[in-house]
Amino acid sequence: MIICDNGLDSIVPLQPTAMPNRTIAQWDKDDCEDLGIVKVDLLGLGMLAAMEDSLRICHQRGKNIDLTRIPYDDPATYDLLCRADTVGTFQVESRAQMATLPIMRPKNFYDLVIEVALIRPGPIAGDLVHPYLNRRNGREPVDYIHPDFQPVLGRTLGVPLFQEQVLRMAMLIAGFDGAEADELRRAMSFKRSDQRMEDISRKLILRMSERNIDIAVQEKVIKAIGSFALYGFPESHSISFALIAYASCWLKIHHPAEFFAGLINNQPMGFYSVATLLRDARRHGIRTKPVSVLHSAWETLVLDDQTLRLGLQRLKNLSTATAERLVATRSHAQFYSLPDFLRRVHPNRKERRLLAAAGALNDLPEVEHRRDGLWQVEMDPQENLFSRSRLPAETCAAEESSAYRPSQGDRQSATPLTRMTALERLSSDYATQGHTTGPHPMSLLRKAWEAESRRSSAKAFPNLAPSSFRNGTLLRASDFPSIPHGRQITCAGLVICRQRPGTAKGHCFISLEDETGIANLFVPRDTFHHYQTVITTEPFLLCHGRIQIGEGDLHTLYLTAVEPLSFPSDLDTHSHDFC
Repeated sequence: MIICDNGLDSIVPLQPTAMPNRTIAQWDKDDCEDLGIVKVDLLGLGMLAAMEDSLRICHQRGKNIDLTRIPYDDPATYDLLCRADTVGTFQVESRAQMATLPIMRPKNFYDLVIEVALIRPGPIAGDLVHPYLNRRNGREPVDYIHPDFQPVLGRTLGVPLFQEQVLRMAMLIAGFDGAEADELRRAMSFKRSDQRMEDISRKLILRMSERNIDIAVQEKVIKAIGSFALYGFPESHSISFALIAYASCWLKIHHPAEFFAGLINNQPMGFYSVATLLRDARRHGIRTKPVSVLHSAWETLVLDDQTLRLGLQRLKNLSTATAERLVATRSHAQFYSLPDFLRRVHPNRKERRLLAAAGALNDLPEVEHRRDGLWQVEMDPQENLFSRSRLPAETCAAEESSAYRPSQGDRQSATPLTRMTALERLSSDYATQGHTTGPHPMSLLRKAWEAESRRSSAKAFPNLAPSSFRNGTLLRASDFPSIPHGRQITCAGLVICRQRPGTAKGHCFISLEDETGIANLFVPRDTFHHYQTVITTEPFLLCHGRIQIGEGDLHTLYLTAVEPLSFPSDLDTHSHDFC
């Protein structure tokens, strides 16, 4: 957003946009800033909307919470951070953040400020992460680069993490004045060309040389500033992000039902899919009930401190108009049969099939199971036994007054179809919603393996044949903490995240989910290239490797080989990949 004290059109060429009442400047935003026009960057965060929803739900349930008054020294919140139980929270939910939290072990708010600033491309590329963690944990002495920098770098143990520190360093060691420091700030945040950084770096070196600063110190200063050339991160920005990160963690530990409801109601956002969020909620004792035409609102509801009810918005391709009509109609009188529901709500054919396949009709009195619902919704309402055209006038009148309730014996016939199997229900859930309130897909695979001999299981699940195993055991994510360093293992799961950041030198990181949790996998560069097609395209993986125990007792699988793990049915799964 650009602000000017006079008419902006007298300075900058303006242009109307396709959006009503919106105008854009034709000049680049950085050029506008160079002209001295005030430029305000407004950052929209989905987490703010999610937390607002969570607080609204808390208020509706008699919990009046003011986030400006929550304690910022809450031990339970810091314990959650230290064990990296941060799925769904703000800023600290990524794989890299979750790997660093048990090492960093934040114990106060400023620790969290540093954590947010530390795991970013700039500090990582500038090799600032390990020095800070080593100094924090007493493995190496603090180095302030130059004695004059101790007041500036003391709070970050000699590691320049923030723009403000870098600017102050330039003023102390090179005698930069305020205008020159602002020139450095602009150069560090200027993303179009390296020319400004080269110019200001030469000026910095010249000034340091005039002051007889040691060459080694000069090199360290230039390296520190260079790390921020494209990824400058002001301390004020980090504090603001840390406030939101802390508040989201506080809500998760103290009001988990409302926290997860707020997240689910504001998708898509964040690092994880709704499927992973629901499983994390389950691990925190939150039960989730499925979508129901008798009980669901548009959004996900909190029924009590341990129970959620998924909203109609979770159904793919259910129109907002139909959902609103359903809720409004039900508010006058509850649906007492499937024909009653169809007649009063008027979903189209695709929506009727969607509701039946998702199990959303199962709570209706005469719908025995999903296939029964699918069978019934295919019947022409005009031919249905309970349709208005087949009922006498007096019955129709009674029906309108909700006095008429057909008995179970009035039903025309039972469905000839059998109930869906657990696997079919799972497949239907993913097809209609992208997630399930039932068992995790890996749970079904594992039960099939354990219920039968390996030989018979191999017929149903070829990729789980004994020859695929290095040690004959398919380990779970929850088993990782008990496995010693260097042990060769095999595990399997659903890929929920693939990352290969530019700072990783070609290595890849995978988050693999099963019914017990999330396992971290490290894929060396050569292994990634060898198995690239499998790693990047297969939703389920059978992984072989050895356990590595890193700092903070983080157990990671060092991948040596990987196979596609065929699931008996196609699942519409989603993962957070390469972003």
